[in-house]
Amino acid sequence: MKEERTKSGLGAGLEGFFQGLRVVELAGVLAGPAVGMFFAELGARVIKIENSRTGGDITRQWKLSAEPEDSSVSAYYCSVNWNKEVRLLDLETREAQVEVHELVAGADLVISNFKPDSARRLRMDADTLRDLNGRLIYAQIDAFGPDEQRPAFDVVLQAEAGYLYMSGEPGRPPVKMPVALIDLLAAHQLKEAVLVALLQRERSGKGCTVRTSLFESALASLANQATNWLMGGLVPQPIGTQHPNIAPYGDIVHTADGKPLVLAVGTDRQFAALCHCLGLPELVADERFADNASRVCHREALLAEIQSVVAGRSREDWVQAFLLSGVPAGCIRDMREVFELPAAQAMILTEPLPDGRVSRRVRTVAFEVGE
Repeated sequence: MKEERTKSGLGAGLEGFFQGLRVVELAGVLAGPAVGMFFAELGARVIKIENSRTGGDITRQWKLSAEPEDSSVSAYYCSVNWNKEVRLLDLETREAQVEVHELVAGADLVISNFKPDSARRLRMDADTLRDLNGRLIYAQIDAFGPDEQRPAFDVVLQAEAGYLYMSGEPGRPPVKMPVALIDLLAAHQLKEAVLVALLQRERSGKGCTVRTSLFESALASLANQATNWLMGGLVPQPIGTQHPNIAPYGDIVHTADGKPLVLAVGTDRQFAALCHCLGLPELVADERFADNASRVCHREALLAEIQSVVAGRSREDWVQAFLLSGVPAGCIRDMREVFELPAAQAMILTEPLPDGRVSRRVRTVAFEVGE
């Protein structure tokens, strides 16, 4: 039986999975709020505390030039703040601290990205809040670790953790990811920690403190680029979209209508399928391309052979041909093209704003739970 899906695209019952769970969000910008939105999407009551002295979460002001100047929120802010109860409070005041403490006394989870000294001064640190509620899970995100006071934004972490160095084209300046990748990786790490803590609480009845840092989350996601150095002594260099270990993987070709396609050929079998689809079966027997290691060494010559044929037909023709041949390839789409896809449309969440506009963003929950 096919799993029933709700109007938001989640599996039946998943929208309300965390119904009854109360979350107090003391975090701003992206990583912490992304964790809060995850629980909001799954039915939790998320109460977001913002600093009234500064006009709220700083991302409210991160507007594109095309956005209305008089709007109280930016599109950036909307991306991770769906379906939350927002309270603008001055935590420097005793009254606001008492209000938050009352919320925490009945809460299941607090999400914080306060620096340790600030958290203690405002009486929002883990020890203070967990003394109010023995079942509380206190989830903390730091920049470089609990003992490091250094502030950081995503691009700083992309630089410090090696991402910036190896991104971009050879001989050109580094290029950062156009999304706050490290914030999002840290959000995933913290979500996983909270889910483990909730399971532990089911067994013990007690809350706990969980934490991650942007830096550790970035390191944990270096994957093969880290092991290329740790095991092979290879410092990853910028090679654009190309893969350092596989060819033709990440190689870009242009079709007759000028539209780019990216290839992701990872096995000898897929390479043979590509060659036959292109009408170049002789490349399979060419010693320069006989195996993956050879293809990596001679990838520029290989790419020239592929491009010469791909340039003769339209993108849609090649998409269909590659699909029928089992060749992994993808269209390089802009945002308009992405959200013309039915699967992308199904991921959109809407919410009315105080000024009457309707905000739209992509849901952060991209999984289903079936029987």
